[in-house]
Amino acid sequence: MTATIHVVARVTARPDTVAELQTLLLGLLEPTRREPGCLRYTLLRNSHEPTDFTFVEEWADQAALDAHLASPHLQATVAAVSPLLASPPDIRAYAVLG
Repeated sequence: MTATIHVVARVTARPDTVAELQTLLLGLLEPTRREPGCLRYTLLRNSHEPTDFTFVEEWADQAALDAHLASPHLQATVAAVSPLLASPPDIRAYAVLG
């Protein structure tokens, strides 16, 4: 059995773009959740810092994650959100150890 891949992707909005960024990020949820190999795709917003958004993801395998990264809806959103961010996204992939 192939181990799943967990991804934590954090983006930080500029203070004046929080609402616009949130709308764009929410738009990723449904199409991504329908992708083959997507086991979990959750968007969180920091309770104490409204500019801080984090996706918590789980993918069946590297091929599913690679397909997601190449998907038209993700590519379009990445292009649209780039000018709204205070800093580059922090995207990290993890393997479960226990």
